[in-house]
Amino acid sequence: MNADSPTSAAQPVQRKIIHCDCDCFYASVEMRDDPSLRGRPLAVGGSPDRRGVIATCNYEARAFGVRSAMSSAQAVKRCPGLLIVRPAMDKYREVSRRIFAIYREYTELVEPLSLDEAYLDVSRCTRHDGSATRIAEEIRQRVRDEVGVTVSAGVGPSKFVAKIASDWNKPDGLFVVRPGAVDAFVAALPVERIHGVGKVTAAKLKRLGAETCGDLREWSPDRLHKQFGSFGARLYNLCRGVDHREVTPERERKSISVEETYPDDLPDLQACLAELEPLIAMLEARIARAQAHDTIDKLTVKLRFSDFRQTTVECRGHAPDRQTYARLLAEGHARRGLPVRLLGVGVGTSDRDEAQLVLFD
Repeated sequence: MNADSPTSAAQPVQRKIIHCDCDCFYASVEMRDDPSLRGRPLAVGGSPDRRGVIATCNYEARAFGVRSAMSSAQAVKRCPGLLIVRPAMDKYREVSRRIFAIYREYTELVEPLSLDEAYLDVSRCTRHDGSATRIAEEIRQRVRDEVGVTVSAGVGPSKFVAKIASDWNKPDGLFVVRPGAVDAFVAALPVERIHGVGKVTAAKLKRLGAETCGDLREWSPDRLHKQFGSFGARLYNLCRGVDHREVTPERERKSISVEETYPDDLPDLQACLAELEPLIAMLEARIARAQAHDTIDKLTVKLRFSDFRQTTVECRGHAPDRQTYARLLAEGHARRGLPVRLLGVGVGTSDRDEAQLVLFD
């Protein structure tokens, strides 16, 4: 049975997950509203003169190496002809609302990841005789026609597979991985496509002989746990395409963070402080994508030292303040005074009513 076959009442329901991801969302909305912007390198973000950060950019800008979360100053260096426009968040929220209204016509099981990205569980959707592929095609066409932006989509029997598939034919593409094809599809994936595997972990895996998910399947659970701790169990499942996570419509975010594991340990506090700015820039971009500015109630810094011991320092706060992060970093570093192998910054969030109350504590 494939992902597009309707199921009978006597059979268990085959999970059919669609991952929808708008193509360079903010930039697409700006190009929709001003067609003269099309065909030229365009980014949405802050001013390069005021330590601004790129929120997103179109594909013409990406050809020059411009990326989300990059400083605007660096983006202009890479692409001197880059046009940077200020974000118009109210407009983007309204476009997002219209897109999600279309999604919810097909299923109540819509899990937002940001303004422009979501999982849809269409396992019980009866449209198009239950064909997830045709449902995804219709959704993409409707968003294009009714809203004026393009959506790339991936279809698969799990979140993990659907999310990877949505990136396969970007921009404005659709890729389907049917249940019978999951094993071969995942086996051929480079290990860095596994969620949670960053540059450092991928490099370590490759040094140990695991270039692909198929290679990683040769590892026992014990070996994975020895090398990667509790993350090893997740690696064991995902390299086999096993992902039982449900699509959950009510997705409450409690924190947003970014972290970096360094190939060479940062030797002292000054070296750590020098790494703060790019981390904070990436954090600010994630906060913008999640539209969480008004919900921030805590600032956090995490350090993992050369002896693998870890510490976290936090305080009340309502915006990513650089001086506060520097103070927290200094406090955390003083706890051990050793070289640092991992550094992270983040914010804690609460709902809007709770955040409002905190302002008056």
